[in-house]
Amino acid sequence: MSSRMLRSVRAERRTTPPRSAAPLRRRLPLAAAAVVAAGLTAACGPSSGPVGSSAPAGAGQSSAALPTGTASASVSPEASPTASASPSASATATPAGSSPSPSRTGTGTGSGSGSASGGSAGTPSKPPRTSAAPAPARIPGPGYDSSADAQKQIDEALRAAKSDGRMVLLDFGANWCGNCKAADKVFAQPQTSAILGASYHLVKVDIGGNSSANSALLRKYSPSGGTYTMPVLVVVSPSGTPRTDTHVTGNPSLTSEGINSFLRKWAS
Repeated sequence: MSSRMLRSVRAERRTTPPRSAAPLRRRLPLAAAAVVAAGLTAACGPSSGPVGSSAPAGAGQSSAALPTGTASASVSPEASPTASASPSASATATPAGSSPSPSRTGTGTGSGSGSASGGSAGTPSKPPRTSAAPAPARIPGPGYDSSADAQKQIDEALRAAKSDGRMVLLDFGANWCGNCKAADKVFAQPQTSAILGASYHLVKVDIGGNSSANSALLRKYSPSGGTYTMPVLVVVSPSGTPRTDTHVTGNPSLTSEGINSFLRKWAS
């Protein structure tokens, strides 16, 4: 009798599960969900969803055992850091500071180049520039400056002649010379003045005083010597070579016709 009672007690112990096993299974997933939710809130900030909605299901736990709305496959990337590892999230997310898509870049470049080309095509072309005629050369006034540096003036006239192709006209004379005064009056006339300004650089050299330097310049450009009849007109090329010397050929008539004809003949 006693042996049958012992067997019955032992069988009841083997078949009856512990009373605390079922409550323990229900409490463990809820506690794990609370821990995960607290970690997510600290890492990503508060979420608009209910607490514990992003907690993954425990190992071996079925979806039926979880509370309603706890776990979902459509968890947003902002709510759960594990969602960024999914293929759909990594494919659609754009890193901060990334360059625009190629389609947008191509569109912007195409529109910019099109507008630039259109603007250049619509702009009327400017007419070609024409070379303006050189300004007339300066013509000194009547008379001769005995204090002037004649050599320096001749050098400047030759440099200008090399630049613009004009000739250099040397006028050796004196302030007391009547023929020189007559020539000055013709030089001041508009027609003669226009020929001089267009074709010559005029340098007037005083040989009526005691300037040995000016007398040496006369002998340099009119080396024939002897008695000089003033004014002595010498046309010099831009290279510094005398082309004509009125001490040798004789002076033209000191009228507008005579001097103009002389100037035109030796202008080129």
